[in-house]
Amino acid sequence: MSFLETYFPNVMEIPDEFVQATIDTIYMTFWTSLIAGILGVFFGVLLVVTRPGGILEQRFIFVLLDQIVNIVRSIPFIILLSLLVVVTRLIVGTSIGAKAALVPLIAGVIPFFARQIEIALLEVDPGVIEASEAMGTSPLGIVFRVYLKEGLPGIVRVSALTIINIIGLTAMAGAVGAGGLGSLAITRGYNRFQTDVTFMAMFIILILVFISQAISNLIIKKITH
Repeated sequence: MSFLETYFPNVMEIPDEFVQATIDTIYMTFWTSLIAGILGVFFGVLLVVTRPGGILEQRFIFVLLDQIVNIVRSIPFIILLSLLVVVTRLIVGTSIGAKAALVPLIAGVIPFFARQIEIALLEVDPGVIEASEAMGTSPLGIVFRVYLKEGLPGIVRVSALTIINIIGLTAMAGAVGAGGLGSLAITRGYNRFQTDVTFMAMFIILILVFISQAISNLIIKKITH
């Protein structure tokens, strides 16, 4: 406590704000990971199965989805935040706060995660897919029994990468009033020149990143065969 009071005096004045900011960051990370994760897997699988030579080849759908993913991924997140203000207000009723930040966060993460899922699934051995088709397995069966099952280690790896990316995006969303550790670092650490607040916010974010990475490494070790 003496160390904290000496080197982090401004942090010790607002412990409740740090607790709430951490909760807001975890809240945004969890719901974005869950919703964007489900939709990202869906669109990632769709990119794989509809591509030329895929099990459900549909050139129009693949090209359309591929271009949408490329375009949205190319938009800087801070600009996407401002572009989706009207949509956010229509859905949530406000453009400020952790709940409002979910709309641009999910919109920005889905194409990124879908592309990562596509890359992970393309690493699945084509021979296994051909063998499944030869045995008469339906396309849906191949998706679940081959692509998602055999590509599970890769999916976990890209999921860990995406979650770390989401934590970083929540901090960026704090610049426009989303709340969380990023907002605290900007409003107090940067605007009020309270460097110790910025360092503490960064430290907590690093802890969240290390925890998510450790959990993903443990899962990968368990499922890799």
